[in-house]
Amino acid sequence: MEAPRLAHTMNSPTSPCEEVIKNLSLEAIQLCDRDGNKSQDSGIAEMEELPVPHNIKISNITCDSFKISWDMDSKSKDRITHYFIDLNKKENKNSNKFKHKDVPTKLVAKAVPLPMTVRGHWFLSPRTEYTVAVQTASKQVDGDYVVSEWSEIIEFCTADYSKVHLTQLLEKAEVIAGRMLKLSVFYRNQHKEYFDYVREHHGNAMQPSVKDNSGSHGSPISGKLEGVFFSCNTEFNTGKPPQDSPYGRYRFEIAAEKLFNPNTNLYFGDFYCMYTAYHYVILVVAPVGSPGDEFCKQRLPQLNIKDNKFLTCDEEDGVMVYHHAQDVILEVIYTDPVDLSLGTVAEITGHQLMSLSTANAKKDPSCKTCNISVGR
Repeated sequence: MEAPRLAHTMNSPTSPCEEVIKNLSLEAIQLCDRDGNKSQDSGIAEMEELPVPHNIKISNITCDSFKISWDMDSKSKDRITHYFIDLNKKENKNSNKFKHKDVPTKLVAKAVPLPMTVRGHWFLSPRTEYTVAVQTASKQVDGDYVVSEWSEIIEFCTADYSKVHLTQLLEKAEVIAGRMLKLSVFYRNQHKEYFDYVREHHGNAMQPSVKDNSGSHGSPISGKLEGVFFSCNTEFNTGKPPQDSPYGRYRFEIAAEKLFNPNTNLYFGDFYCMYTAYHYVILVVAPVGSPGDEFCKQRLPQLNIKDNKFLTCDEEDGVMVYHHAQDVILEVIYTDPVDLSLGTVAEITGHQLMSLSTANAKKDPSCKTCNISVGR
């Protein structure tokens, strides 16, 4: 791996990017900025005749990689030995806050055929907006570089987790799911005003709403999947739902078989924690053939409803029997409207524990239990 000759010595002979870049030889360097301002000691000089990249194209975008290509004038093209790439997160209020602070964004790559693949979870995060600009460079016999002007700045956004990445999360969640406990109902806690509004404005049916941005940053269901949120965990000593809730003092309970049965499909949606000892698993229950089912089929790993580590339904002696994982908190999204007449609404006797709320909660990016080796 090569790096431009600098007046000072770099702290480390190799970059953390080295192990995660394929098809490229990339290393962090100190370069001139996009306005052409150079370090006095950088040993890098401009040379007008080197072609400036233009008409930059970004393609094949995943959650932690992309392909980049551009056009160049043929003049002095054969003198190009390297490309300098300036990759930065676009500054906006929704940017991912968990980027490693010490990861440089200026990279050097040997001049390989275009399009060129940039891949590396160390500096690329899913569902994140980036800007990129490129220079061409020519390495001299003394180790210094001459460079072109910077190209125009291009913006792009990385993709969500793929099914492959979600399967990795699924496998991690299975490790800690624990033994299975029986359940009989799904339940949804809200304030009294919510249920009054459902009765008055939605004909007694709870309507699906868009999932918020809680959980993994790359989750393909955040901000996209619509559903009605339910819980199903039970207390170990009673086998019944807990009396405490962070979401309101009124609870809708519905028999499990009315939502989850052989006519529904089950999908794994996410696995995360919020700087706490306990972990959350998001599951999606979708009636077969429904819009929600079609959405999930394209994006999420499907689970066998009779045999998985989180939530099962199976027939025993002609009766449907349900179990849930003991050691994770399950959040279940049902993708169709749910009529209140199918269950009961009553006030709970416990406390409203706001500390347990997962509304727009951010995942702990340092947790080894629930993170995978792609960008946070």
